[in-house]
Parts: sequence; structure tokens; C-alpha cells
Amino acid sequence: MTPEQLDRQIADLTAQRIRMSADRDYERHFIYALNEDNDATMTTLEKTLFRTLYGLSHSYTSSHTPNASTLNKTIKEALEKTPKIFPDSAVVACQGIEGAYSQIATDKLFANADIMYFRTFDGVFHAVEAGLCKYGVLPIENSSYGSVTQVYDLMKSHKFHIVRAMKLQISHRLLAKPGTQFSDIREVYSHNQAIGQCSKFLRENQDIKVNIVANTAVAAQMVANSDRSDIAAISSPDCASLYGLEVMNDNVQNSDHNYTRFIVICKDLEIYPGADKASIMLSLGHTPGSLSDMLARFSALGLNLTKLESRPIEGRDFEFMFYLDVEASVYSEEFINLMCQLDADPQAFTFLGSYKEN
Repeated sequence: MTPEQLDRQIADLTAQRIRMSADRDYERHFIYALNEDNDATMTTLEKTLFRTLYGLSHSYTSSHTPNASTLNKTIKEALEKTPKIFPDSAVVACQGIEGAYSQIATDKLFANADIMYFRTFDGVFHAVEAGLCKYGVLPIENSSYGSVTQVYDLMKSHKFHIVRAMKLQISHRLLAKPGTQFSDIREVYSHNQAIGQCSKFLRENQDIKVNIVANTAVAAQMVANSDRSDIAAISSPDCASLYGLEVMNDNVQNSDHNYTRFIVICKDLEIYPGADKASIMLSLGHTPGSLSDMLARFSALGLNLTKLESRPIEGRDFEFMFYLDVEASVYSEEFINLMCQLDADPQAFTFLGSYKEN
């Protein structure tokens, strides 16, 4: 038999098997029994092959099974009711004070934002949830220092939707009072994300004590208001002029290619034109292969996952909430059907939103 003939036979048999539903206990026992037949390398390859095949079968079966999810109706209503243009003006919540990167991101997202500042990320979620502000702006991940885990952890306990996202270039500077010499600096203040993004500089100056504060702009304000002349802040260039500080060093971050991704949250589901990205939050059954089965359902539709974050679920040992970002059009029936299937599953699922990212 030629390779072409064998491949054709495999393709035909694969299509037949994908259309068949089977008991998952049988599938688990079959994969386990593969240990008996081949060497270790071949067994590993065969297990991978059959897990993938079973995952595709589950996805196919689910896509052809009617479900009782109301998510399809909710999404279509949002598409009809959402204005065609993202608003220029709004009351917007963000964490920090004037000069914070969240404020800079807010001003780029909204031409005329009436900003309400909150001390914590939790305050932003609460303000949006309670209707104090229509929107909230939150940092969610940084290109060089990873996810803002505080925000991900808060997502589990709040009801919100993502309606827009953007990437903001971050330019950290070492700021101090006018006349201060670098040799005078004994302590530096900043947010933990900024500290991580400037870790190389701080390792090279280990005699400088690092202090974590709520926000980079708060750090600049603290330095400006302090009577001390031996402290500095890692903050934005905007904060230098805003709080009367001087830039002592403009080369403190690990990489010039430093971006933070911000999301705009809203209490209601709004889907604006051009939405080409979606975010979801879900938990999975504590069973072997549950994550790979779920990922296979996205792979079967050719959907590209751009983010997969897991955070522990409080009070449940070794169980996690997963956050996924996927490149997908909200106008794709296949994608909406997949969302409805996941929504109908017994495990926790939340459709966080479909949006455009700048």
C-alpha cells in the first residue's frame, strides 16, 4: 500500500470515528491499554493521536446537538442595541491618580473622559458593577512582565463585560526632586509591575531599597511630597512634569519594546462594529484530558487562541479558572455555536465579550 492510499484510508476512517459518540470511560481504558503493545516512544505518539481524535469527536458531536443556552439570543440583542460608534465621552473608572498609565490609556480610548480614580483594581470593578461609572479601564498584561494577576483574580468575583482593548507603549523613567544626584538615592518607589519591568536596572543597583506602592503615579506624588532628598520613583514621563520632578535616568526598563494591554469593562454586554476578538472565562471538570478536549474544540474550528491564563479557584484544591482570548468574529455562526455549547456545559462558563483591540 502506498503512502497516498494509506493516508486516504486513514482519512476515511477518521471521518467515520469523529461522527461516532463513545463513552469516555471506554476511551480512557483504550488509551491506557496502548501501553501493552508498543515501545515507549510509539505509545506516547499513539496516545496523543487518540486523545486528539477523541477531542475532535466530542467537538463534532456537541456542534450537532441542540442546546438550551440563551447566549445566542443575548449576543444578537447586544449586536442590535449597541451603538455603531464607540463613545468619545463617558464617565470612566481607573485605578490610581492623575499621571497613572491607566489614565493615559483612558485618554487614548476616550476623547473626553470624565475620570473617577480608585485606589484599587477592585474599586474599579465595583464602580462599574454598581453603575457609578459606565466604563472602567484596567491593565491586564504586560509584554515583558506577564499578566496582572490581581485583575485576573478579581474577575472571578465580579460581573462585567469587555467592550474594547488597547496596547499602550510603556516608558518608565527614574524620577527625583530637582537637584538630586543619582548617588544620593537610597530608596525607590513604584508599582510591582513597573518594578518587574525594570528588574535588570534594580539588580545592577542592589544598594537601592525597593518599595512597592499602589501605582506608578502614586510613587511620583509620594516623592514630590516627601521632605526626603534620597528617594526616587519609577514612573511615566508625564509624571515628571505633573509633579515637578526631574528625569534622572530614562533607560531603566528591561526593554524598549514594553507594552501593557488594557481592557475597557462595562456592566452590560456591548459589541461594537469591528469586533474581532473574544474573551471567555471557564472552569473544567477535574478529569484527565478535560483541558485538551476543550482546546480541541477551538482547534477544530481553526480558531487562534492568543491568551490562556489559569488562576486557582479559592477553596477548591488544585482546581482552576481558565481565561481565554480568541481571534474570532462574532458574526461567525460556528463560533457562536461553540460559545453556546460551552455555556450549556455543567461547568462554570462566562462569555466576557467580543471587542476590537487597538
